[in-house]
Amino acid sequence: MKYSTRDLVTLAVFGALWGFSEISLGTVIKSLNIPLSGVVLSTIGLIIALTGRIFVPQKGSTLFIGSLAMLLKLFSLGGVVMGPMIGIFSEAIVAETVLSLLGKPRKLTMLLAGGLGVLWVLIQPFVTGPILFGRTVFDVWINMLIMGGRILGISDTGGLWIVSFLIIIHLCIGVFAGWLGWKLGNILKSRLGISSTLGAAV
Repeated sequence: MKYSTRDLVTLAVFGALWGFSEISLGTVIKSLNIPLSGVVLSTIGLIIALTGRIFVPQKGSTLFIGSLAMLLKLFSLGGVVMGPMIGIFSEAIVAETVLSLLGKPRKLTMLLAGGLGVLWVLIQPFVTGPILFGRTVFDVWINMLIMGGRILGISDTGGLWIVSFLIIIHLCIGVFAGWLGWKLGNILKSRLGISSTLGAAV
């Protein structure tokens, strides 16, 4: 896909916003041990990336934004953080896949892209844990149940309830990210006087 110079500058701006949000907020949120910190960062990043998709509604634009954000993550304090970098890139791939397969960005596709993008935060440890950190899938599963149990205030033996809750909360937050990206993108384009045919699409 060919991009104009204006498109490339626009994508670079959104990629930089996602990257700097990871560098600045990521360190603070992680240090405060905020529950579901990965979800918070993923939501912010996807709102930025999906807003950028409204400005440049072409295949590959979301992945471009995510790739730049991932590269900027190299400059985080403490050196290279492979987990977050893989997370950023993977979330961008998930969102890009949904948006590219379903055609021109519409509200429903943006909601789906956001929902599945944030849901990846829950799935990623099962992939990166064994590969990067030598953890077993069983260890990742137990940690997820413990985390969910603490949030819900119930015993981690209630596996089905905990997993269902985590899946629902990730999807709901992701759908909200998709909706906010859609709204912000169209509002900003309107205020900047940029014509768009996406505003009425559902």
